[in-house]
Amino acid sequence: MRVLNTDQMREADRRTIEDIGIPSVVLMENAGRQAVAAMEAAFEDLATSRVGVICGRGNNGGDGFVVARTLIQRGIETMVFLLGSVAEIRGDARTNLEILGRIGLTVVEITDAQEWELHSTEISECDVIVDAILGTGFRGRLSGLLETVVADVNSLSAPIVSIDLPTGVSADTQVLEGEAIDASMTVTLAAPKIPLVFPPADSHAGDLVIADIGIPHPVIDEVEGQYLELLTREQMRELVPVRAPESHKGDFGRVLVIAGSRGRTGAAHLAAMGALKSGAGLVTVATPHSCLPIVAAMAPEYMTEPLEETTSGTIDFGAVDRVLDMQTDVIALGPGLGQAPGTAAFVQALVERAGVPLVLDADALNAFVGDPERLVGRDGVDVIITPHPGEMARLLGVSVEEVQRDRLGTARDFAAAHRVHVVLKGNRTVIAAPDGRTFVNLTGNAGMATGGTGDLLTGMIAAWFAQLLDAEAASKLAVYLHGTAGDLAEADEGEVALTAGDLMTRLGDAVLELTARRRVKRDQ
Repeated sequence: MRVLNTDQMREADRRTIEDIGIPSVVLMENAGRQAVAAMEAAFEDLATSRVGVICGRGNNGGDGFVVARTLIQRGIETMVFLLGSVAEIRGDARTNLEILGRIGLTVVEITDAQEWELHSTEISECDVIVDAILGTGFRGRLSGLLETVVADVNSLSAPIVSIDLPTGVSADTQVLEGEAIDASMTVTLAAPKIPLVFPPADSHAGDLVIADIGIPHPVIDEVEGQYLELLTREQMRELVPVRAPESHKGDFGRVLVIAGSRGRTGAAHLAAMGALKSGAGLVTVATPHSCLPIVAAMAPEYMTEPLEETTSGTIDFGAVDRVLDMQTDVIALGPGLGQAPGTAAFVQALVERAGVPLVLDADALNAFVGDPERLVGRDGVDVIITPHPGEMARLLGVSVEEVQRDRLGTARDFAAAHRVHVVLKGNRTVIAAPDGRTFVNLTGNAGMATGGTGDLLTGMIAAWFAQLLDAEAASKLAVYLHGTAGDLAEADEGEVALTAGDLMTRLGDAVLELTARRRVKRDQ
């Protein structure tokens, strides 16, 4: 599902109205009715509630007028407050405002702070408040009456439903410049917007509902400009391959995990298990000679290979040729490798000479700090990097704050410049392809901010790559399932106690949940 900015949304509206022939007043009608449907689904007692609809002077206010009329038709007590005068309303919004008058509803005009103060008690007595003040055209910072209204509404205990965007949030950035509505639910129209999926603005959206108002999907998909897509369950389900009854392990790929060092053997184990539990047919862990007995003892399902090591117990540069001779379909490289000079040289040489796709994480990325230009994809050899914000900051030579300020742009620019796929981990993991297309994932939770969860993801991406033979698809599916497994684990363990091992044991359940299958429970 594509995420649009202001200009793209405006163009989608224009094409729908002018090229497809759906009148703008119909789109407004659909928007209001879809918002009411979302409210009815969210609030069981809506039918007996008093609803206050606060409208602005533009089309967002017009959506609010339709919401009010639809609620009244349902027999729900509804009050409408207009932040402005009736004389200022134009176009489709005016049409719907006049309809309210003809059905006998008096709209309360609020043009200054004194009038707001006069009517604020009525609003405070509402059980649900609808925010239809400003839509996607807003930029900057609220001031004056609008700032006062938003602050006062936020202080109330009633749930707030925002139409399209919470007032005070700009459609083009996740950065908040001032006061904004704290919505309990946002019913966004036709497509999600950037601030609804990226922090910190997303914290103002509440539950996100995407309303189909009649804009055809091809129109949304074909709008020019930046391409950002939200990963959805329906799309991810289509990526999971169906296994034929006569399948054998050779059909699902060979993954080589190069990981671990003295004191960091757990990282190798977790990456390997992430690959196995994501369906790889054969998984081999190549690790320093002294680490192999420990890694091998952790699980019987993967194979192990010893590699030459440095005196500090990390993989040495001399292991390059041996690794290049190993038969594999995908290499996952980096978890727990350490940062000894010989290890960094090994990583750099392998990235430059490998003939199979690579998934790089952790110390495989640290090997390029100070010389990121060497980290590039090559024709016929896909490279996927999976940095957390700290690793990305080190690669770029910037602060973590700079990376977090523009996660989308950071991932997109690096992917394009270095011809790699970037999986920038964290809250709202971003996936960027070399062609400029980007994707954002909404699954996952703060409990996953613990050691080892990234190692699991490295193995998962490698395994799905081995099966799908598509770097983009593998990255998207692995990230989505990784977050889903984290959500399932959090439901049982809570955020504080959640470990990478908990997440690992839910990977199978995550696939079952995605494919709408359920584990069969048998009586003991």
